[in-house]
Parts: sequence; structure tokens; C-alpha cells
Amino acid sequence: MSKHKSAKYKPMGPTNTHSYFVSSNPPTSFNPISIYPSIDETTFVGPFSSIIGDVRIDTDVFIGCNVTLRADEGTPFYIGSKTNIQDGVILHGLKNIKFTVNKKEYSIYIGKEVSIAHGAIVHGPCVIGGNTFVGFNAIVFNSIVEEGCYIDLAAIVTDGVRIPANRYVPAGAIINTQEKANALEMVSQSKEEFAKEVIKSNVELSQAYSHL
Repeated sequence: MSKHKSAKYKPMGPTNTHSYFVSSNPPTSFNPISIYPSIDETTFVGPFSSIIGDVRIDTDVFIGCNVTLRADEGTPFYIGSKTNIQDGVILHGLKNIKFTVNKKEYSIYIGKEVSIAHGAIVHGPCVIGGNTFVGFNAIVFNSIVEEGCYIDLAAIVTDGVRIPANRYVPAGAIINTQEKANALEMVSQSKEEFAKEVIKSNVELSQAYSHL
């Protein structure tokens, strides 16, 4: 007869160890300068996440578990304040293709108070404006997403489109022409409120985890 473990049971091995990989990019023919990430001290980086190359992470950012931010090909990346990059998210960029934001070129630029939810892929060149929500398993590639958008789960935004501000991309939609992007409906109040709550929760998590 099996016995249930008590509430005080702890698995074997180390606990509360934040094991992550932070490194400069290796020099290559297409990216010859090795640059170490710049991560604000208020940012939390979860276990088994990797941050490589010219990645600048601003204040109060939450990086979940098993996240990959790999600026070894396309570079640089920027992640704005109070943004959260959730478990299993991948950020990577194509070499030598960039978008310009505030007179500076980026492979990936993510504004402030953005949520990139579990399992999403953001592949540069890409710009995601502030206060945007990118849902579970969504893909954003070679696109500009303006502020206040909501990209629902498993949606795909690609092929150089520009999503106008405050637009809703439905779950599973493929937005690969500007005509489709321009026809999108506005974000509903309920979606907007949900996105704000996700930001609020993850800012608190970033601060709380840092005290463990």
C-alpha cells in the first residue's frame, strides 16, 4: 500500500537554485563583435533560461522558465520595462535584417508592458509595441505590431505586415497580408482588461521571486 508524502516532503537535490545561462554571442563572420547582455538588476530570470548576445532588458521584467533570448544571429534585442516573457518563449532573429525604432536599428524590439505568453515565438525582424499581448503558441515574424494589440493563441503574424494599434488578432488566424491586417477589429474591453491583469501579476512575480 502506497504512502502519501507529507506536506513537508522535499525532493532530493538542490532547491531554489536559479540556474540560467547568460553569455556574450560567439563572434562569427556575420556578427563579429561579441556583446554581453545588459540586464537591469530588477529583472528576474527564471531557471533554465538563456540570454545570449546584445540583449538589453529594462526594469521590472519577468523572464520565465525555459526561455530563449538568442541574439547571436539577428541583433540587437530590446525588452521594455514591466514586460513579461513567459515559459518556453523563443526570441531569435535573422541576420542583417532590422527595423528602426527611435532612430536605432533592432532585430527585435519589444515595448513596455508587453506580455509574450507561454510557448510563443517572436522572430526578428520584429517590433512589438507597448501594452500588447501575444498569446500562447502565437508566432510573430517579420512584422510590426503597433501598441495595444491583442494576438490570441496560436495566431500567426508574418510576411512584413503592420498591425495597426489596438487591433485584435483572433485565435488561429494567419495575418500575412496588409489587407488582412487592416481589416482586423479593435481589441475588446474584456481583452484589454485581461492583458492589464497579466502585466500586473507578472510585475509582482518578478519582484517576489527576486526575494527567494
